[in-house]
Amino acid sequence: MLEPLRNRTYRQLFAAQVIALVGTGLLTVALGLLAYELAGGDGGAVLGTALAIKMIAYVGVSPIAGAVAGLLPRRAMLVALDLARAAVALCLPFVDQVWQIYALIFILQSASAAFTPTFQATIPDILPDENDYTKALSLSRLAYDLETLLSPALAAALLTMMSFHNLFAGTALGFLVSAAFVLSVALPQPKPTQAMSFAQRLTRGARIYLATPRLQGLLALNLAAAAGVAIVFVNTVVIVRDRLALGDGEVAITLAAFGFGSMAAAFALPRLLERLPDRAVMLSGAGLLIPPLLGAAFALRQIEGADAWSAILIAWPILGAAYAMVVTPAGRLLRRSARDADRPALFAAQFALSHACWLVTYPMAGWLGAIVGLPLTLIAHAGVVLFASALALRLWPANDPDIVEHVHADLPPSHPHVREQGGPRHAHIFVIDELHRRWPA
Repeated sequence: MLEPLRNRTYRQLFAAQVIALVGTGLLTVALGLLAYELAGGDGGAVLGTALAIKMIAYVGVSPIAGAVAGLLPRRAMLVALDLARAAVALCLPFVDQVWQIYALIFILQSASAAFTPTFQATIPDILPDENDYTKALSLSRLAYDLETLLSPALAAALLTMMSFHNLFAGTALGFLVSAAFVLSVALPQPKPTQAMSFAQRLTRGARIYLATPRLQGLLALNLAAAAGVAIVFVNTVVIVRDRLALGDGEVAITLAAFGFGSMAAAFALPRLLERLPDRAVMLSGAGLLIPPLLGAAFALRQIEGADAWSAILIAWPILGAAYAMVVTPAGRLLRRSARDADRPALFAAQFALSHACWLVTYPMAGWLGAIVGLPLTLIAHAGVVLFASALALRLWPANDPDIVEHVHADLPPSHPHVREQGGPRHAHIFVIDELHRRWPA
């Protein structure tokens, strides 16, 4: 699985991702504790709102980033966004009002909404071989798991020596080191596409995404993943601190248990995806989200003290493994569903649409937890997972070829699609091309 690291450019970018995510993991722990400090037992509602604001930034900014990504130098853009995120992180220790959390999170996550899809769309250009790219996706999943495994463990150690407010400095340092790694390599620019207006570039990724059946299924699976895991990110601190009356260290351990499960799955996925189709793996992962949610609901309703925490420590790794099974192969689907020139726009669309799902499930987890209690909230989220999984099963065809052979008998030889593909009869990536609809026969 380490073969992609032989590529120097990818190796530097992977290092940048790891370092930035370690800092982001410190931010996750510190932000949860800051919300609890400012709002007490309502900390889950505050954190849920803060994460909903994060999703609003992601959904609103990433399509704009996708539209301009091909017009700006990738390296300069990524470095500038890292520096902006570091500056915002340094402001967070001075927050003493809930509204200030909301404002700074919007600014920081707007920068992330431009950074992440641009970064993700660069990797297929660096690693054109699909096997290498699959392994890179698993490495990327492992890097994200550092945010929920190693970072909480590091946070737990640091919290024994300092206030959680100092963890924000670690976040800023992570972004600065990430910028240095990105600056150390030359990055390929996306291939130019046909001339389009800004409005066409802004919506092109979403139009391709929503017209492709496998990506319609992916969108439903994004909803299942968000519903299954929003509980972890929003309510772990409330479950451990308020419901179980445990300390900050136990919060970090519980988040690390989720990360351990996700990391274990990421190690297994490259070989699993060689034997099984993406559809089977991703749908199985969605189904696996339901039992731990229901088990945790039962534990919080019927069990007290250390035994309830033990049940959570069993449920959270299963949620982590199921989550990795759903989200890790997504990049493979996106790569198969777009030409090189359209890839940044499609990754931006995936980023925006997947986070629109989190925009629903984050506040649902926070506010339902505060209003009806954690057990019923867990059951409600399990119901959303079930609905979304069934929808994905219906939308994503079981027979889903990557290449579709077809004939354009109704198009003239001068038509751009026929000319680019090499003749009236050809096979190409299964993606709905706007040229089919916009050009007359």
